[in-house]
Amino acid sequence: MISIRPARAADGARLLDIWRRAVDATHDFLEATDRQAIDQEVSAFLPQSAAWLATDADDRAVGFMLIDGTHMDALFIDPDWHGKGVGRSLVEHGLALHPAMTTDVNEQNEGALTFYERMGFARTGRSDRDGQGRPYPLLHLRYAPETGR
Repeated sequence: MISIRPARAADGARLLDIWRRAVDATHDFLEATDRQAIDQEVSAFLPQSAAWLATDADDRAVGFMLIDGTHMDALFIDPDWHGKGVGRSLVEHGLALHPAMTTDVNEQNEGALTFYERMGFARTGRSDRDGQGRPYPLLHLRYAPETGR
């Protein structure tokens, strides 16, 4: 059973561990130097972030989501928990808070794009570079359930 709760200060190291494991499993398109630079940037802010956590029956974090306003800035799931409903639970929680939620996804991350489209997100645009100006195109998505597409 997955539960959703706000992150606590003690969860910081686990957030970073989930991020690293998830990126290593899903972002094989990153150049090694970019991966290292991004790790340094994420390490500086993620442990203190106001994240929503998905936890297992033992209250161990297995995934997390960051939301800024109505924009989901991040969704990362421990690879051991991929395909077990963790991402769906977090996104549904986010949509309950913000029904008009938007997000971005790396164009090269086909698995994530497929997931978001199955969840009801539609493409609204594309950027040639990521938010830090690196050459990793982003697809911009917004929640658009069947009745609103």
